[in-house]
Amino acid sequence: MLPAIRSATVLIAAGCLIATAAGASAQDPHAWTPHDPDRPRPPEVEPGPATGPALPPADAAVLFDGRDLSRWRAEDGGPARWRVVEGEDGGWFEVVPGTGSVVSADSFGDVQLHVEWAAPAEPTGDGQDWGNSGVYLMGLYEVQVLNTYDNPTYADGHAAALYGQYPPLVNASRPPGEWQSYDIVFRAPRFDPDGQLLRPARVTVLHNGVLVQDAVELTGPTAYQARPPYTAHADRLPISLQDHGSVVRYRNIWVRELDGS
Repeated sequence: MLPAIRSATVLIAAGCLIATAAGASAQDPHAWTPHDPDRPRPPEVEPGPATGPALPPADAAVLFDGRDLSRWRAEDGGPARWRVVEGEDGGWFEVVPGTGSVVSADSFGDVQLHVEWAAPAEPTGDGQDWGNSGVYLMGLYEVQVLNTYDNPTYADGHAAALYGQYPPLVNASRPPGEWQSYDIVFRAPRFDPDGQLLRPARVTVLHNGVLVQDAVELTGPTAYQARPPYTAHADRLPISLQDHGSVVRYRNIWVRELDGS
């Protein structure tokens, strides 16, 4: 390695350490009230260009393959009312505002979940009003979906935030209109037979291939301007995608069930 390259590498590594340290302090959910505007925003990281859909592993259950919403339901149990669109990369489906969230027909506990999404390319508002949706594990624990590329908002509402609790370590967003990916490892909470919490939920998230949540422990279900405590629930519940009034697109969704640990 040439001296100039080595020096640049050291400087980059030092900058990454500083950014990580800043992000870690901002991540402490006990140090901040939900949506505190003074909470430090995550530093920006360029994740690289978008690629085609990631092929699912052989042991994955495909929840959307570009053709139909047969693996999804409306919140009332009826057919999902979001719109399926054919495309060069195999198709996508998108929120139809006002029709409500969609939920998976199957229920899950501990999972590895892959989701690709895109916020509207043209502004529909700013802050929380541009490309807002969410991926809810067990219908209770939200990984925020939002355009946060050159679109400031409160830290714990950024894309890939565990909403209201943990901002992402870095902002790895691509521009609106481009496809983004979440790879989520979710460990469901555990309760004893009396409904007492034995172990909180743990979540790891990679946003566009960049680690943004590192096995963090949730304080309870995610919520707007609140930190509700855990309430005992089933070991397996559906995944849901939120209708927040923005025409967010989704494609290539697959899940791998994990052994409990």
